Amino acid sequence: MRSNLAARLLTAAVAAPILLSLIFLGPSWGWALFVSVACFIGSLELYGMTHPGDRVSQVVCTLLTLGVMAVLWFFGADARALLAMIFVLPVVAILLALFRLGEINTAALRMMAVIFGPIWLGGGLGAGILLHRDGGKDGPGFVLLALMLSWLSDTGAYFAGRFLGKHKLYEAVSPKKTVEGAFGGLVGAAAGALLAHFFYLKTLPVTHALGLAVVAGGIGQAGDLGESLLKRSFGVKDSGGIIPGHGGLLDRVDALLFTAAISYLYLRFFRG
Repeated sequence: MRSNLAARLLTAAVAAPILLSLIFLGPSWGWALFVSVACFIGSLELYGMTHPGDRVSQVVCTLLTLGVMAVLWFFGADARALLAMIFVLPVVAILLALFRLGEINTAALRMMAVIFGPIWLGGGLGAGILLHRDGGKDGPGFVLLALMLSWLSDTGAYFAGRFLGKHKLYEAVSPKKTVEGAFGGLVGAAAGALLAHFFYLKTLPVTHALGLAVVAGGIGQAGDLGESLLKRSFGVKDSGGIIPGHGGLLDRVDALLFTAAISYLYLRFFRG
């Protein structure tokens, strides 16, 4: 456990300056390009689980996921484009299942994955790039807030669960997670929100910051559990091994997909 923690800390020490530079010093298109690469890697991990051994389906699904991000970036304000995306995904899902039938007993699940995956992964990461672009001068701050709501929640849950955890949270899905860890995660999310309010996103009212911590931090933990359920259903421990100490990219952004989406909804509906 100590070696895993050391690997996590070392990874964070290397990644944090790169991410902060991209977020605060680079243009929105540069951040979008970086996130698109992450989306590509995450897609390979996801569809490697949902469509094992089927390279054609994996490529199609990866392109659909990147396509969802592209639609949000270029046409996110056009209801016609969003409606077209909603209609196209089920059509492609059915056609892909028919042309790449494989084992009949998994065909329906694979078909649903073609709809769910692009919206879950492409939509969640797409919200992260829209935060940067549509948030104006506060855009980079909102991106960092979404990251903090996810990662400080994860950190708070890790330490609270390790030192205080006694009651299992959802043992059938994630045996190591505890109720105490979940509360620690909310405390971590609140700490991240307060850091935003006092230091780098001072236009965010403290009540709104704490509200986001509770809502986004709580639902972000559900996103973490959801990805654990996904992995458990496919019999894998980690989605990949690209990030030392963390496993795959999906293992690192599972909560972020939700915190970014909720932060963007807040930006659109409560910030005028």
